[in-house]
Amino acid sequence: MKIKYCSDYEEMSQLCSDSILTDLKKNNKQLICVATGNSPNGVYENLANAHKSEPSLFEKLKVIKLDEWGGISASDENSCETFIQKKILGPLQILSDRYISFESKPASPEEECVRIQNEIKRHGPIDTCILGLGKNGHIGFNEPGKALAPYCHVAKLSKESLRHEMTATMQKKPSYGLTLGMANILQSKKIVLLITGANKNSVIENLLTKTINPDLPASFLWLHQNVTCYIDSNAI
Repeated sequence: MKIKYCSDYEEMSQLCSDSILTDLKKNNKQLICVATGNSPNGVYENLANAHKSEPSLFEKLKVIKLDEWGGISASDENSCETFIQKKILGPLQILSDRYISFESKPASPEEECVRIQNEIKRHGPIDTCILGLGKNGHIGFNEPGKALAPYCHVAKLSKESLRHEMTATMQKKPSYGLTLGMANILQSKKIVLLITGANKNSVIENLLTKTINPDLPASFLWLHQNVTCYIDSNAI
């Protein structure tokens, strides 16, 4: 894992988006996995600005959603779906045939995970996986525990995840999570981890020890050969 310390959130977002754009200029037929939340928001804004001047870079881009709050409406303003529609799909003009997404209220969450897993087999591997880091070290809804699930699965949400700012104003709280698993993430050709936000000193220190532990899911990224971790100085 390459560690890049950034002076602020803007530099972190710019360095990461520049890397993604460089890859798209080499090959614009890519599948990118996108996370939600504040950490990657600046990256998506930069990509949206790039689309205005070079829309052809995004004409063949496919997007897959990393995770989703389970049991809520996709139209909830704080769903992952709403975030991605507003921040990524709309600005980059990604049509439905180039978008792979968990439904937020599937009849069978388990069958929905099987469906997404089959979509990955059909359209993968993921070229670039964009990740944020939770305060408890989770990535996606791969939560700390005795063991981690390899593929798409229904996740029991931790108390930390349920305190996320996205859940604060939800009319109905999520009852579970739907997420890509650790193997899905680690099979990506390239991974970028964005770390910003308050109260992450402890999890950053633990991550930088390079000790791989299921209690810190993000630590498994040390097993991948092409990971860049961007750390906003305000998070240290």
